[in-house]
Amino acid sequence: MNFFSVLGHFYTAYLNPVLDILIMTFLLYWAYKLVIRTNAIQVLRAVIYFAIFYVAVVIILKLKTLSWLLTITWQTLLIGAMIIMQPELRKIFLKLGQTDWFLLKGKKKNTYVDAVLVAACEMAKQKRGMLVVFMKSSKLEQQIASGQKLNADLTANLLITIFVSDTPMHDGACIVQGDKIIAAGCFLPVSENYDIKKTYGTRHRAALGLSEQSDAVILVVSEETGAISLAYDSQLHYDLPMETLTRILEKKLEIKKEDRKIED
Repeated sequence: MNFFSVLGHFYTAYLNPVLDILIMTFLLYWAYKLVIRTNAIQVLRAVIYFAIFYVAVVIILKLKTLSWLLTITWQTLLIGAMIIMQPELRKIFLKLGQTDWFLLKGKKKNTYVDAVLVAACEMAKQKRGMLVVFMKSSKLEQQIASGQKLNADLTANLLITIFVSDTPMHDGACIVQGDKIIAAGCFLPVSENYDIKKTYGTRHRAALGLSEQSDAVILVVSEETGAISLAYDSQLHYDLPMETLTRILEKKLEIKKEDRKIED
């Protein structure tokens, strides 16, 4: 046996099965992450229950009439499930398109998060509402176009001025990219999640709605309670302490602690 035949045998006997399992595990893991971030998990659970019922009827109980009925209707039920899941499938494909699969970690670090946190603390003390969107790879052109374009340096004082004043811009969101406030007074899509608590106001629903359609991280200050929350990956994390806020933002925006800088 020559070297290439030995190598081919090694690949077929050992490397090929391991590679197959690793790739399949990776794909299943990412599919799970995408599904769990949307409401599709509820429909998927119903599909699994139907599959279990079908197996029980056809293989275990061997009920011929019911098996025949399920066999001729399962395709129709599958198409119906796809129609019901259409909004969720759209969100899943949006998430896929927003994933930086092949980008390296050497991205420019956002060093102005502390400016937003300082302003958020001041708004929380005054029981003033605040909504700030940290842009990542999603472009958010529609949301930016709905507000007033600023392209201004991001500072705590400017954020406080925008949200503490009774101006048209204080009701919308500020969209931040790097060290710039791209736009203010922006309208965000309201969440379609029916499981959200009824006590959450419009700002929280808007923050959750944008997190369902993009990879942005949204900071919310409640006007009623002063609680500071974060929305990302289709989840709303309510009333977080400052240490947790800082840690999550550093992780999600890939900020090194030594890079953080307060801008007043």
